[in-house]
Amino acid sequence: MNLNQITIPSLDVVRAMNFYKKIGLKLIVHTHDAYARFECPYGDSTFSIHQVNDLPRGSGVIIYFEVDDVSETINRIIEKGIQIDELPKKQSWLWTEARLKDLDGNQIIIYNAGENRKNPPWRIN
Repeated sequence: MNLNQITIPSLDVVRAMNFYKKIGLKLIVHTHDAYARFECPYGDSTFSIHQVNDLPRGSGVIIYFEVDDVSETINRIIEKGIQIDELPKKQSWLWTEARLKDLDGNQIIIYNAGENRKNPPWRIN
């Protein structure tokens, strides 16, 4: 099994679409204003947004985008006027992460884990 695509909810797909283009995703499908699909710069997965009338309650959606250099990526995002909630920080689980929210409040984590993403020292064999 391979994860192919994630779809997140949005109250305004066009507005969300512009946000995700700013953070570096490539728009590949937009046939109407209730749906858009993006290609990630690396790998083969896609990411899409669909129109909803109500957003999820509680902690909502958490999206992880892995990059080679978290600080460099965050600096590019800041230059585009996007607010960052937490600047890059080395976490106790051995990932470097920065956090921000999209326009619908979905949590985005820009991170780098390297080998520790799938093979942390505490991995179960």
